[in-house]
Amino acid sequence: MKNIILLLLFSVCFSLVKAQTNYYPDANWQVKSAAEMKLNKAFLDSAVTFALTNENKMERDLRIANLKAYAREPEYKMLGPMKERGGPAGLILKNGYIVAQWGDIHRVDMTFSVTKSFLSTMAGLAIDEKLIRSVNDSVKNYVWDGTFEGNHNKKITWDHLLNQSSDWSGTLFGLHDWADRPPREGSIDDWKNRKLNEPGTVYEYNDVRVNLLAYSLLQVWRKPLPALLKEKIMDPIGASTTWRWYGYENSFSNVDGIMMQSVSGGGHSGGGIFISAIDQARFGLLFLRKGKWKNQQLLSEKWVHMAHQPSAAQSNYGYMWWLNTDRAGNSGKEWKEVSSDLYFAAGFGGNFIVIDEANDLVVVTRWMDNGSMGEFMNLVNQAQTK
Repeated sequence: MKNIILLLLFSVCFSLVKAQTNYYPDANWQVKSAAEMKLNKAFLDSAVTFALTNENKMERDLRIANLKAYAREPEYKMLGPMKERGGPAGLILKNGYIVAQWGDIHRVDMTFSVTKSFLSTMAGLAIDEKLIRSVNDSVKNYVWDGTFEGNHNKKITWDHLLNQSSDWSGTLFGLHDWADRPPREGSIDDWKNRKLNEPGTVYEYNDVRVNLLAYSLLQVWRKPLPALLKEKIMDPIGASTTWRWYGYENSFSNVDGIMMQSVSGGGHSGGGIFISAIDQARFGLLFLRKGKWKNQQLLSEKWVHMAHQPSAAQSNYGYMWWLNTDRAGNSGKEWKEVSSDLYFAAGFGGNFIVIDEANDLVVVTRWMDNGSMGEFMNLVNQAQTK
């Protein structure tokens, strides 16, 4: 019994010491050399060179890129702001320190669906503050304006919205759920009248339903999500004041007599989060540290863990974070040569925030060629062996 008590005390003391010794950046982020961090400089330099020479081929005028990408969507339109993108940029953090960087890491760019990982964080904060009692609660019990009425929609839970398995049916801000990435077969009438999947059973990547989550969270918080993100996450982690989170020109809602914009969960129709690589790195480090920043638990460790658990409908997708795990029905891991324990935020055009807990790494890339990301991550992984 005495030995067990001593072991428990040792574990607690070790955890406290580790928490105190974790490095967190202030306004000036410390840079360490590969040698100081016991990394292989040749592989690290190769990773940086690879990132710079494997730029995504999408147009720098992102209006054109969007029009090409979503040309099959009926009545596609851009309702939110767009911005011409920059060139390749990014950072690699080891133990919290910057060990590599390239491009303009302070340039503010659209980040497309990386926004979704910020959005799910707002749901996590609502759970932590008990504004939402459980992810398994029906959303109609919180949003009663008719958005979740009907035999199908009334069964949708927060869990379904977060892992994109709701199959919500409807129109939001003039955008139809069925028009988002429609099937290659069938007609508009077929898409409109399709058989709906039972919520929780089938994963479907759909930005209208992601924006529905943002709208639902606005009804719960009763405050603009960008202001809450700034107050509860971005200011405490020392992010700059340059990032923005936009919705659409027609996505305003009357909340307590004040018109508030419901933000977008990506840049599909414009909007979403516009942010620098270095601010994304701070957000990534918060998740690497399991929601803790210095002496503050900004986001519960429980939520951070929940966010990157596989969902029943899609084994490599959690609460708007991707997992580097085997995917049912296809060829396996996203990045075959690196750990299955990685999880990451991903956005159109090669925007990534990668969390590697085993190696105490955060990797941020902007405008990387998507097909080259696995090889890039393999170089980063090889840099762990000196």
